[in-house]
Amino acid sequence: MPEKAPITSSELGTLWLTYQEKTMILRMLEYFIEKSDDDKSRNIMTGLYNDLEEYVGKIVEIYEEEGAVIPVGFTAEDVNKDAPKLYDNGFDIMLVRLLKEISMGLHALNITMTFREDLNMLFEGLTALTQKYFRISSQYLLEKGLLVRTPYVSMPKSVEFVKDNSYLGGVVLNPFNEKRPLNTVEIAHIHKAIESNLIGLQLILGFGQSANDGEVKKYFKEGAELSKSIIKELSEIMIQTNLPVPQSPGGNATRSTAAPFSDKLMMYCISLFCSFSMGSSSLGTAFSLRNDLPAKMGIFMKDIFEYAHDGADIMIKNGWMEEPPQMEDHKQKMN
Repeated sequence: MPEKAPITSSELGTLWLTYQEKTMILRMLEYFIEKSDDDKSRNIMTGLYNDLEEYVGKIVEIYEEEGAVIPVGFTAEDVNKDAPKLYDNGFDIMLVRLLKEISMGLHALNITMTFREDLNMLFEGLTALTQKYFRISSQYLLEKGLLVRTPYVSMPKSVEFVKDNSYLGGVVLNPFNEKRPLNTVEIAHIHKAIESNLIGLQLILGFGQSANDGEVKKYFKEGAELSKSIIKELSEIMIQTNLPVPQSPGGNATRSTAAPFSDKLMMYCISLFCSFSMGSSSLGTAFSLRNDLPAKMGIFMKDIFEYAHDGADIMIKNGWMEEPPQMEDHKQKMN
């Protein structure tokens, strides 16, 4: 009897997705480590790089043991470490922190779809690793004054219960309906969405000015405008409740037009960010009880989905979209 059960379809899929994401992060870290002028940030990224490289090696070993072809993912061809600085003022660790946010969600989902003990342990290890570097990155940015905390509110002195339907105020069909102030759960999700879009905006601006393909440049420009519109609308909600709007104190794109990454890698990165953004928006919608907020988030998700779909078309046309492992097409074999 074999020591390990054969790998299942969901396990193969989660490993494939993890390999794609981690090889992309490794290539990006190679560039940012090379360009870092801060010893502490370089040490954070170098530690993360070494730890992730070890896990990518473990995934390769599993593929080899199972007799499966190793995915292409992202290789040395997708990074140019000699390109000038494309981002400045702490952007490298801002990006690391955001990537770790995405990874935490992915690992939490992946571990629910694995059955073999060695794979459970692999994703448990990746989860612990991700939480570690998220914490380290957050502390670094706080110390540097590059991470904006959510607004402070008065501490509650009593427990309150919702008394009537006016708590759901903000009905879209009645713009004159009085809206109640945001609650702390809603503030958290709106603040997070603005923060993520501010970092994503700088990322895509840098991608847009350094991309080689004209259609890709145009696509990134459209993405920047979409991100700006989301930031603007969410900021207006904060202002209406007399709350300070989060603004990025750093992490700006430079004037460099030399590409540190391939168009393929940059397109995949934005695709990953779109998926994360849709997931975050749906979560924010689920926990919001003010009727206007789910409606607004729903529009954002529709716009992001359509943008991501356009990106997929570009990737397919250029041969940049690697297919996940497929199940056998038995119907085709019977023809």
